[in-house]
Amino acid sequence: MTGRPRIQDILPLTPFQEGLLFHSLFDLTDTDVYTAQWAFDLKGPLDTATLRAAAETLLRRHPNLRASFRQRKTGEPVQVIPTEVPLPWREIDLSAQDWAQAEREAARLLIEDRVSRFDLARPPLLRFTLIRITPDLHRLVLSNHHLILDGWSMPLFMREFFALYMNRCDESALPHVTPYRDFLSYLANQDDEAGRKAWSAELADLDGATLVAPGETHQASVMPERIPVELSAEETAALTHRMRTCGLTLNTAIQGAWGIILSQLTGRDDVTFGATVSGRSPELTGSASMIGMLINTVPVRMRVVPSESLLVGLQHLQDSQSQLIQHHHLGLSELHRMAGTNELFDTCIVFENYPVDPQALDLTSVGLQVVSIEVKDAAHYPLRLVVAPGERLRLWLDYRPDLFDQASVERIMRRLWIWSSRCWRCSSRGPPMCRSTRTIPRTGSRSCCRTPPRCA
Repeated sequence: MTGRPRIQDILPLTPFQEGLLFHSLFDLTDTDVYTAQWAFDLKGPLDTATLRAAAETLLRRHPNLRASFRQRKTGEPVQVIPTEVPLPWREIDLSAQDWAQAEREAARLLIEDRVSRFDLARPPLLRFTLIRITPDLHRLVLSNHHLILDGWSMPLFMREFFALYMNRCDESALPHVTPYRDFLSYLANQDDEAGRKAWSAELADLDGATLVAPGETHQASVMPERIPVELSAEETAALTHRMRTCGLTLNTAIQGAWGIILSQLTGRDDVTFGATVSGRSPELTGSASMIGMLINTVPVRMRVVPSESLLVGLQHLQDSQSQLIQHHHLGLSELHRMAGTNELFDTCIVFENYPVDPQALDLTSVGLQVVSIEVKDAAHYPLRLVVAPGERLRLWLDYRPDLFDQASVERIMRRLWIWSSRCWRCSSRGPPMCRSTRTIPRTGSRSCCRTPPRCA
């Protein structure tokens, strides 16, 4: 491609993209935490030319992956889609080194790639690096800016990518592409006025933001650190059964636990936190298989009433959230204006309930095996809770090390583990709500919170 690239389309931004763009441009001299990185170790004979051609095919197939982000003369941000862009692809051969040295260099290259910023005005906002570690072991690294891909999209992206590789870039076996423009049209046709009424009622009488790091800037480009927790299969099954028996979802259970912990941390009995929602409405045909940026972050409000049973509180929480599902399209900045504040929360929950298909990683027909996968992503929040449902419920808390020390975050995660794995199943009534800033409440059950940890 020579000369100035031809423009295929100019698209508006979603409300979430507008917020993400603001955070990414806040400090151009530092690391952009919204650069995600996926690394796949591929063992076996690899046709690198076909692998690169598969990536190029994906870039042609999904125009929104070629987006750059610019401003009109009016100051309005837009997505500019060129008709074509060259694929950023580099290959590095470390196979002449001994294995340990090659691994160290590969790890260094991944860190270097992760902190390398994208120029948001120069598409595409993704790049591939293929590292040859041994003659039959390659590490494929995909980095992208969160502006063009959400977490739901990544399994879909990799499914298409590996399918193209196995079929030598024949697209006939792939699903029809639902244009990303359809999603933007769907957003534009929502009833914003009904949404404003619903959110005004939800946020009415809110007396302030729920902040775990008040007075701190939340724009700094600080890479978070992570504390993981995993429930056993038995604990996960017990929690799931308990919630199902009560007519509640796992999502409600985790949100309720987080609301109680925020109440303990902040001393507030009316708390708010963010929740990432998929944006993939069943009303939009093809949205479940769409590759792009569809998510949004919306507030979750929870009132913690000490005299009220936990299950009643959870039912109230689930009912209020259910009534807001059809209004998840409104942007957070607009909700801030409606609430009369610049900020509602500084913590967020993400449920990684993605359409992962294990068969998509079965490359045995071409002599390959995916032996490991490593995913790194982040956000600007002081605390971000990520939840991965499954036979064993996994949770991890991302925290900014400039605002929290590891010991404090470990105490928070221990309390979350207690509530998630044990407290929900103590009695038919459920443990009481509590906003104590000193200890987690006892429930009367000998098996639950018998020796409660101190609050941070």
